[in-house]
Amino acid sequence: MNEWAMETIEIGTSGIAASRMGLDTEAIGGWAWGGSTGDLERVMSTIPSAIERGITFIHTAPVYGFGLSERIVGVMLSGGLRERAIIATQTGLEWRDGKVRRNSAPAHVRKEVEESLRRLRTDRIDLYIVQWPDPLTPIAETAKTLARLLKEGKIRAIGVANYSAEQMDEFRQAAPIHAVQVPCNLFEREAESSVVPYARRHNIAVLCYDTLCRGLLTGTITATTQFQENDLRRSDPKFREPRLSQYVSAAAALDRYARACYGWPLTALAVRWVLDQANTIALWGARHLEHLDPLKRVVGRRLDDMATRQIEKIIRHTVKDPIGPRLMPPPSRSKLPLVA
Repeated sequence: MNEWAMETIEIGTSGIAASRMGLDTEAIGGWAWGGSTGDLERVMSTIPSAIERGITFIHTAPVYGFGLSERIVGVMLSGGLRERAIIATQTGLEWRDGKVRRNSAPAHVRKEVEESLRRLRTDRIDLYIVQWPDPLTPIAETAKTLARLLKEGKIRAIGVANYSAEQMDEFRQAAPIHAVQVPCNLFEREAESSVVPYARRHNIAVLCYDTLCRGLLTGTITATTQFQENDLRRSDPKFREPRLSQYVSAAAALDRYARACYGWPLTALAVRWVLDQANTIALWGARHLEHLDPLKRVVGRRLDDMATRQIEKIIRHTVKDPIGPRLMPPPSRSKLPLVA
C-alpha cells in the first residue's frame, strides 16, 4: 500500500514510471561518506519501508561498498518487492586493491552488467547509468554497448552521469539517453546552466544526486564537525574554512525559515526545492527508517514564489564565497598502475 500518494515521473521516453523521490543506497554500502554497516539489519529494513511509502526508485552502484550495496538491494527485493521497484545501477568504474578508476570499455561494461544482475538477483536492470565519461573509450563505443544491452532486454533504459551536454549529444548519436544524473541542490546549481536545459529539450529525466549537499542541508553539520579519514568531504572546499561557516550559517537560516513558514525541517525544504525543478527525481541517501519521515510532509506540495525568493535571499546574504560541486572524478586507467 502506498501510504504517501507519491508523485511519479516517466523516465524519459522509456515508458518506465518511477517515484520522484529515489532512495540512494551509497550510504547503505558504507563507503565514501563515513558510512557504517555495523547496524546492517536496521539499514536493510529501510529499503522495504521506502517502497511501502511509495518510493519505488532504488538507486545503487557496484562501487558502493564494492558490491555490498547491490547485494543488500538484491536480498531485500528478492521477494515480491522486486516487481514494485525500479532499480537503477551504474557502470563505468572498476576497482583494484581498493582503488577506483574509470572504465567504460565495451568488455568491461558487459562484465559489469552480468555481475550487477547476479548481485541484484534480477534478470533485468530498469535503468543502467554510465557513471563517468571514460577518456580512454570513445563515447560512441560505450553508447553502442548499452544500446545492444537495451535490445537484448538486460536493461530497460539508459542513463549517463556527470556528462556534459556536448558529451550527451555525442552519446545520443549511437543510443538513446532516458536519464541524466547530476549534482543538484540549493547550494550547487551548475547543472542549471547547460545540462538541465539540454535534458528538458530532449525529454530526458534528471536524477538529482547530492540533494542534501553531502549533509550540509541536513542541519547537523557545524563549523567544528570532524570527518573520518575515508570521508570524501575532507577534500571538498565547502567543508573547509572560510566556506564551511558560510554554508553552516545558510543552512541554519534556511532551517529557521522552513520551520516558521511550513513546519518543515531543513531536509524537507531541500528535497521539495529539487522536486520543484522540472522533470526531476530527488535522490535521498536515507540509511535508517527515520530518515524517510520528513519526506511525507512535502509530497504533493510546492514552494510558492515568495518562498523561492526568500530562499534565494538567504543564500545570497550568507554564502559570500560560493563554490560549485567538487566531484573528484575517479582517475582514468592511464593514471593508475596496473596490477597483474
